[in-house]
Amino acid sequence: MGRAGCCCRGAERLASPSVVRRFRPLLLLIIVLCFGAHIGKCQVATPQCRIQKCTTDFVSLTSHLTPAVDGFHTEFCKALRAYSACTQRTAKSCRGNLVFHSAVLGISDLMSQRNCSRDGPTSSTHPEVQPEPCNYHSRTQHAHTHSHVHTHSHAHSHGHGHSRLGYLFCGLFGDPHLRTFKDSFQTCKVEGAWPLIDNDYLSVQVTNVPVVPGSSATATNKITIIFKPYEGCTDQRVYQAVTDNLPAAFDDGTVSSGDPIHTSVGADGATGKVRALWISERSPGRHVELHAGYIGVTVIVRQLGRYLTLAVRIPEELAQAYDATQDLQLCLNGCPSSERIDQAGHLPLPLSPPALGLQLQQLRRPSYASQTQAYPYGATHVFGVEGAKERCREQLDVLDIYFHSCVFDLLTTGDANFTVAAYSAQKDLESLHPHRDRWRIYPRGSATSNLRSDSQSIKRLAVLLLCALSIVLM
Repeated sequence: MGRAGCCCRGAERLASPSVVRRFRPLLLLIIVLCFGAHIGKCQVATPQCRIQKCTTDFVSLTSHLTPAVDGFHTEFCKALRAYSACTQRTAKSCRGNLVFHSAVLGISDLMSQRNCSRDGPTSSTHPEVQPEPCNYHSRTQHAHTHSHVHTHSHAHSHGHGHSRLGYLFCGLFGDPHLRTFKDSFQTCKVEGAWPLIDNDYLSVQVTNVPVVPGSSATATNKITIIFKPYEGCTDQRVYQAVTDNLPAAFDDGTVSSGDPIHTSVGADGATGKVRALWISERSPGRHVELHAGYIGVTVIVRQLGRYLTLAVRIPEELAQAYDATQDLQLCLNGCPSSERIDQAGHLPLPLSPPALGLQLQQLRRPSYASQTQAYPYGATHVFGVEGAKERCREQLDVLDIYFHSCVFDLLTTGDANFTVAAYSAQKDLESLHPHRDRWRIYPRGSATSNLRSDSQSIKRLAVLLLCALSIVLM
């Protein structure tokens, strides 16, 4: 206890005074390599001050209390006594912590102000919270918390006893480019109607049409989303968007379904009841979001130019709730190999711009009010490779797969709206994808991909050198 432990076994022997004086510059380099390689961290094994946990528990116990509620004084004093007891338990490890001492003084002041006795009952730090049956997050958190108590009783109740709280992301945009639940990035033909998602809770189908005569590239002009009935929360609702008709309501004219599940506070401070299923129109005719709180699903639909984009976040356990008749799901398994345009992640760029016909308009670069402003219909242009890259760099500053998809779309179609589609798809990814470290995908063979590979090799070499130095100095 109390000794520093570093990346490799035996490295702590370097901490002897004579070795430290002799090899101080080398030790500093080793420490830098430890952190730079992200392989372990040098830590001192000392008890942790848990004052933050004490404070968090107190806030949780009192956040629902108001002076107007019966029994407020009694419950507040019980919470204060629990807060005080928690600070006493961590007092030894928090002796030099200013936050700890401030909390102790604050508790004493509050007890005096509320006339709370030091002795008496305390609040439980794990109060029983009743789940909201039409709130997926509340329902699964409750099941997860109690799974160790009710393992056997929930084993056959639709899998809720072993709920996985992970979420998956799927996106479709452009010619079209598909990002699957497994973060596989594909460019496909898939002309006609294809299912993206089809499980026991949700069905999402897209229809793709050819963009340019003579090219296999297609784009989405119709999206159909079916929220299947969920007992006690919502009846079936169908949402359908087509080019030039991005409604802010379901097919039956409703904008929400089910009883209110909780209160929300808007950006303007106004409060309102959120229902189990509801639609939010962010930009009329251009940006709509669908929220299904009862199954934890969020869907973003946009129209940019003449085509639609889609982004979906769904709980992993629900995405896996399907049978053998529902295995054709592009988000789940990707596009069939016969429908792929890319080559195992590599997106070959057209050698020359497509023959767009005599009606092709040679336009100057149009201005737009914002980065998500669509270009006018027919705003096509013959792009060369460098011109397409320059246009895509205006909005996509990272040369990842979204940038390369943008270049591909401009060379294939000449439609500048696909630049905005790639930018919006990237922003929707950042809004919905649960894992920030997976946001960036680089195409196989790209300079950035090679650079990342070289960086990983350097890190591995640094760690090997570190361990070799430790062995030599032991």
